[in-house]
Amino acid sequence: MRAVRAAATAAGVAFAAGAAGVAAGRLASDAALKAPPGGPLPTEPRLTVHSTAAGRIALTRAFAAQRPGVYGLVGDGSHAVVGNVLDGAAQAPDTVVRRLERVTQGTLEPGDRVRLTPNTHVGDPRTALGLDHTDVDVPGELGALPGWFVPAARDIWVITVHGLGATREHTMNVMEFLHRHRFPVLALAYRGDAGAPRSPDGLSHLGESEWRDVDAAIRYAVRSGAERVVLHGWSTGATMALRAATHSPLRDRVTGLVLDSPVLDWATTLRALAAARRTPGALLPLAVRAAQGRTGLRAAPVDQPAVAPDLRVPTLIFHGPDDVVAPWGPSRRLAARLPGRVTLRTVRHAPHGAMWNADPKAYEETLRRFLTPLM
Repeated sequence: MRAVRAAATAAGVAFAAGAAGVAAGRLASDAALKAPPGGPLPTEPRLTVHSTAAGRIALTRAFAAQRPGVYGLVGDGSHAVVGNVLDGAAQAPDTVVRRLERVTQGTLEPGDRVRLTPNTHVGDPRTALGLDHTDVDVPGELGALPGWFVPAARDIWVITVHGLGATREHTMNVMEFLHRHRFPVLALAYRGDAGAPRSPDGLSHLGESEWRDVDAAIRYAVRSGAERVVLHGWSTGATMALRAATHSPLRDRVTGLVLDSPVLDWATTLRALAAARRTPGALLPLAVRAAQGRTGLRAAPVDQPAVAPDLRVPTLIFHGPDDVVAPWGPSRRLAARLPGRVTLRTVRHAPHGAMWNADPKAYEETLRRFLTPLM
């Protein structure tokens, strides 16, 4: 009887440990599967505003605060835009002084806690950029998907798709450039975004199912007069664009792809986001298995379909080695395996989704050269 009781106790302990592991895995996977749209990624550190003056702001000295380029700065109810670190400005040992381009929302005060973000605009194309636009509803499989349509003269539309930690406001970084070159732009909000339907399980599938919303946008564009479309996606939005270009029944209308910081290995991205939320390393494999069980994501990296011969359109990738959320390696392998079809523009010193921010002029010139033969 003692042996039976001991075995039962051991089984109970093992069951409890297993149940605890499953619960911990689910909780850890929430970092990616339940990330709110527009919420800052946990990989970006909080910085403190030390002081502000005319055209300048002093922030906590950290690696992130010293990145080159133009970034949004988000606090509690505030949004601003900062430029490069100011050479020659008096730099205290614990601060970095950057150019303060503008404060677009709220105020910035010493002591405020802020984060850098790729989003340099808030509002909509009219309020942020002065561009006329129409609010449209794109019929999707789960319901109407909100979109901004900015008209222009060409019959080749650019459909823009944001990714993790962003909303369609992020796509306004390139909207002025596209409008200047006379491309109509459709900026899509997809399932899970504000105003859009929720996915049936309430989870992000990291592009695995959301790509069908991009397919819906292609259908909308073609019905509205577009002869061809270019898909421009960031992060998981780039994953969605890739899948739409290879799986959509209207893929013959897709004439080009622009992929910024594409998530091509979802398991690595999920581990990175979970680790940034201080998930113990031992639980990270459980987070991946939990995500598979909850969403049906394949065990293999999602870049496998991308490197198949199904990708037949000219593709431009912006990515770099400093992206800790979506690894650079799969982008390099994709470009190496399809050298006549895929061009990789390496961007250094840029975090996830911020390849434009690191050097807007260089990004837009590369984009111009890519789009010109497609016009």
